[in-house]
Amino acid sequence: MSEPAAAQAHLLIEARGVVKKFYDAGREIEVLRGLDLTVDAGEEIAIVGQSGTGKSTLLHVLGSLETPSAGKVLFEGQDLFALDEPALADYRNHKLGFVFQFHYLLADFSALENVMMPALIARMNDEEAEHRAQEILARVGLGDKLHRRPAELSGGEQQRVAVARAVVLRPRLVLADEPTGNLDPHTAEEIHGLFHMLSHELGITLVIATHNERLMRSVGRALRIQEGKLIDEPRS
Repeated sequence: MSEPAAAQAHLLIEARGVVKKFYDAGREIEVLRGLDLTVDAGEEIAIVGQSGTGKSTLLHVLGSLETPSAGKVLFEGQDLFALDEPALADYRNHKLGFVFQFHYLLADFSALENVMMPALIARMNDEEAEHRAQEILARVGLGDKLHRRPAELSGGEQQRVAVARAVVLRPRLVLADEPTGNLDPHTAEEIHGLFHMLSHELGITLVIATHNERLMRSVGRALRIQEGKLIDEPRS
């Protein structure tokens, strides 16, 4: 296989000339301005930048939660926004995991039930969904708290449940939007380690939007979003 073909074989997701505009009181706001990005399978990438520069918007576009105003997003060579809604829903459920700053756990459900939810939505039978959820919760250090509800867990434990929920179906890609923004430094460091472990053990590709300098330095590549485009972030 030639070098270009070999590189293409490992390309997981690509943004080409992505533009995203919003409108506020009749005023056009262009957040992403012809942004390009390539992410290889297995990479861990940090997206950094000041608040309001478009980090979350970029993740939402990559996750097909927002439609770009122009440009393309390709996942495994397939133009995401050329897919119909059922195919997009399948992408979000099977190929993609999302972790937010706020965990968004269902308060009336246990940790186990919260983590089972994506598998049940994917129409996995109850027994297999429960087995997978138990396995991943044990992997993230919560095997003894399966039946605790979110209010009975610490902030760090709640975020561990959210991470477990995002990876229970072993997606190809996890997008994390300020996943440690609400945590104390020690707990944030534990969550960083958890991401790296899951990436290596499960072969998951990570794209993380973060302000956290330690997390930025710990991943393979860091990019800064500036004036609607991405530039390499120098690291000492």
